[in-house]
Amino acid sequence: YAKAMKVTVCPTVTARSADEYREQMERVAPFVERIHVDVADGIFTPVKLTPLKQVWWPHGVRADIHVMYQKPFEYLKTLLHLTPKMVIIHAEADGQFLPFAHTLHKHGIKVGVALKPHTQVEVIKDALGMIDHVLVFSGNLGHFGGQANTHLLTKVLLLRKLKPSLEIGWDGGINNRNANLLAASGVNVLNVGGFIQHASDPRHAYEELVKQTASHRKN
Repeated sequence: YAKAMKVTVCPTVTARSADEYREQMERVAPFVERIHVDVADGIFTPVKLTPLKQVWWPHGVRADIHVMYQKPFEYLKTLLHLTPKMVIIHAEADGQFLPFAHTLHKHGIKVGVALKPHTQVEVIKDALGMIDHVLVFSGNLGHFGGQANTHLLTKVLLLRKLKPSLEIGWDGGINNRNANLLAASGVNVLNVGGFIQHASDPRHAYEELVKQTASHRKN
């Protein structure tokens, strides 16, 4: 069933200042259908990114907010106010996940959980009923770059087995040499940072990845 699900190329915005945020958002907004916004508190992560209350995106774009916070549940009110399509928090964060997930669902917001490279799928197994999306994280928290560690694809296979309808994302090191492999292995959402944001022609870089993964869109 991995192939029956759509594959989406989703550019990321990972910015440390309001100017950088606007620059990155405007670079990709004209051609994307979905965007992945990183926020980081400087505690869970080595760097601090755009504060949650300064997050915005253009009308008509679907936004997922990836909350790299030690205590993400304390920001529930702000997240509800922003009304993204999805909120992704980390399995390694502190706090009560189930009430948070329940409240987001009640407001029509999807719930995602990210797993750092060393975190095993078993940690979230019992909560999978409440989880719409799992993000397999292979990058550097709060930075563009990182390597796409393909050993982590074992997580994708296991997740797909545990919950066939689950949307599975990948974050870290995606480029034109591995996008096809990731899509073929059952990743539905390719969250792409530097390969698009640092390209001399971001639209072309995006379209190249879309073309590469096209065969996994309609089988």
